[in-house]
Amino acid sequence: MTNPIFQTREYLAVARRTKTLLNAQDDFLTVNTARSTRAVGDAIQDILSDHFEQLLGKHCAEYSADFARRAMADLAFTDKNGNYHVVDVKTHREDTKFNMPNLTSVERLVRFYENDANYFVLLLIKYRLDGIKVVATHVDFVPIEFLDWECLTVGALGWGQIQIANSNRVLLRPGFSRKQWMLELCDVMLEFYPKEIGKTQMRIDYFEKVKSRWENKPER
Repeated sequence: MTNPIFQTREYLAVARRTKTLLNAQDDFLTVNTARSTRAVGDAIQDILSDHFEQLLGKHCAEYSADFARRAMADLAFTDKNGNYHVVDVKTHREDTKFNMPNLTSVERLVRFYENDANYFVLLLIKYRLDGIKVVATHVDFVPIEFLDWECLTVGALGWGQIQIANSNRVLLRPGFSRKQWMLELCDVMLEFYPKEIGKTQMRIDYFEKVKSRWENKPER
């Protein structure tokens, strides 16, 4: 099934329209909310929730922005060809030195990608503040398979969490094959899990020694 957004350059146009929309907004922050990156991110997401269907234009057949905070998606849409996209909005303030956002669980992504018509999409928004005005400086709108593994890492939570290693350094491979990206994911995980087993064994050994020390202590 063809994708009219990501198999063409239309995803670049959506990114440009997103940037233009955000920069055309009246000031939507207060002095207090501007201090909080979370508050700014939530405000940006609210604006996009209200307008993203229009940003997609003719490609959008169905749209939803009604998701729980822990859901895989912030926004979702089905295109005219029947492809289903869940969109995770990530914001990054440029003057922060380090940011390592979680993207999704490896297990959840693998299950989601069992259907070739499903797309896990990232809407990555970099911004700076001019007083209390948000100035969007760069926007990427890409499926996760366009992200180079050189800028990704895996965190030890559950089956593993795919993370951007540093939001100041996002590397893209536009048009990259999903099959090849998923094979790379498998290689990453097959290297990751043995290391976690080694860490677990070290912790077991440690607590065996702790237990032994406490068993030999006299009661007080």
